[in-house]
Amino acid sequence: MKDHNLTIEMEKEDEELLKNHTVDYIGFSYYSSRTTSSDSEVLKNMTSGNVFGSVENPYLEKSEWGWSIDPKGFRITANQLYDRYQKPLFVVENGLGAVDEVTPEGEINDDYRIQYLKKHIVEMAEAIQDGVEIIGYTSWGPIDIISASTGEMKKRYGYIYVDKDNDGNGSLKRIKKKSFHWYKKVIETNGEILNDELNN
Repeated sequence: MKDHNLTIEMEKEDEELLKNHTVDYIGFSYYSSRTTSSDSEVLKNMTSGNVFGSVENPYLEKSEWGWSIDPKGFRITANQLYDRYQKPLFVVENGLGAVDEVTPEGEINDDYRIQYLKKHIVEMAEAIQDGVEIIGYTSWGPIDIISASTGEMKKRYGYIYVDKDNDGNGSLKRIKKKSFHWYKKVIETNGEILNDELNN
């Protein structure tokens, strides 16, 4: 703003507006944790990400796009945000980008997505036990769309498969993935299915 000679004038009543009209909750997205280093040799091997890169964490699994899979980091992030702001949290995005293969029977058995979501939802429940007020959770996303981070169709997040490839070829036919039926049960049981799965 300084470079373009832009100045925002603060009026007397603005302070009162800011003071009396604070946010009701904090919305945040969580996909993975990030690790950094001050070692220039380590920094040569950065992984990509939506916002900024990070160095590889050898203790965590990674997605096909090199993003760390860190459910415990989800719990830690929720605790830190709640501790800092003392506002209810709403998880607006959480999910796994992966290449989904359609079987000859026309099914998509995305157990990797189920495991990702299950572990993250369990850690969210742990954060609630820690005292964090979480008022909502939405995963990204219900249906496959072009990935915002890579511009690819093959990087899929949804529970519903869309027959379309990176070049725009396909019928646009929709197929419910295995994760669709699993997530439906999670919602129907208010998460109780997760306890059953973890105990078996």
